[in-house]
Amino acid sequence: MTIKAGTLARLTGAKAVANTALRWIPPFLPTLEKAFGVSTTQLTTIIGASEFAGLSTIAVGKHLDHGRERLVMVSALGLVSASSIIALGGSITTFAIAFVVLILGVSNFTVAGHAWISHRVDYRWRARSIGLFETSWAFALLIGAPIIALLITVFGWRGPFVALAIASAVSAVVVATTLPVTRQTAATESDEIGDISERDVRVPRQPLTKRAWLVVFGSALMATAGLSVFVISGTWLHDAFGVSTAGIGFAAMAFGGIELLASTSTAAFADRLGKLRSTIAGLMTLVVGLAIMLSSNGHLAVGMVGLLIFLLGFEYGFVTSLSLTSEAMPEARGTTLALSNAIGTVARGAGAILSGWLYGLHGIAGTASLSVCAAAVSLTCFVLSRRIR
Repeated sequence: MTIKAGTLARLTGAKAVANTALRWIPPFLPTLEKAFGVSTTQLTTIIGASEFAGLSTIAVGKHLDHGRERLVMVSALGLVSASSIIALGGSITTFAIAFVVLILGVSNFTVAGHAWISHRVDYRWRARSIGLFETSWAFALLIGAPIIALLITVFGWRGPFVALAIASAVSAVVVATTLPVTRQTAATESDEIGDISERDVRVPRQPLTKRAWLVVFGSALMATAGLSVFVISGTWLHDAFGVSTAGIGFAAMAFGGIELLASTSTAAFADRLGKLRSTIAGLMTLVVGLAIMLSSNGHLAVGMVGLLIFLLGFEYGFVTSLSLTSEAMPEARGTTLALSNAIGTVARGAGAILSGWLYGLHGIAGTASLSVCAAAVSLTCFVLSRRIR
């Protein structure tokens, strides 16, 4: 079974709005530091601690397996809108509360979107649909970042929060009124192609298998490897190369462009090349990018090339790993995806906090060390998962 292009486009557009609300924060940390009178370490600690709000996805896993993906997505977009309104309070306290609410919204929307797609698309070409859905991360920077930079320039730091509050509310209405509610079960690795029939969506809760746990941890740690560097990317560009707010906006556009390339590459090639091979290739590319970043020695061009290669590898590998996660335990996709996001939340949160502290103590070398370690453990988990049936 496939999804209509228009439906997937609307779903991806709504996710792009939610992702923009989340992703504009790290590149523009210097702006928020001035607005709230705080340090990079304080903001990255808030960002990291707030990631633990993603543990809430554990509670929605059973609802996703029962076919309530649309309800979860609409509610999540409402939380994204509310978070932007809260942030307008203008203090570090209201920002902290807002970021917790934002993580609640983005995490649950992401998990519900993946479950909605995975329940409808055959595993053999699922990476294509999920890859297209995940282009929303790229559009959040490619389109969202320059708009954010413009809003900050014209209206100050509150401008992006007002715009995103409105856009998220509109997206919630679009999803609520246009997303189909009927569901069929997608074929799995062991099913015959085309053998897709209606079934009762109320399935009993089942414990995850050893293989599923390894895939879940592999994906979560890969997210740690990526976020730990991304969260300090804007600060690193500012500190190491003196890049201005406008310059960071252009850099974020470049991030979006490279991530769009990565996500579309997942959609185009991962199913044919193999999802596990593609995930491992992404991890390897991520490490190469880090090595180039560390060798930049004050040269902006070299640093940017390394950062872009890093993001290319991370985005390609991580988006592909989502398909592996969706099929790690086909009889409980929603539960598996929700638990994966919850564990990823803990890993990303700890990574973001450690990243800020390590950057403060050792600069980019400290953050890069954390990222490499997470990538190495992630690779081990994925390899071991294929040795367990």
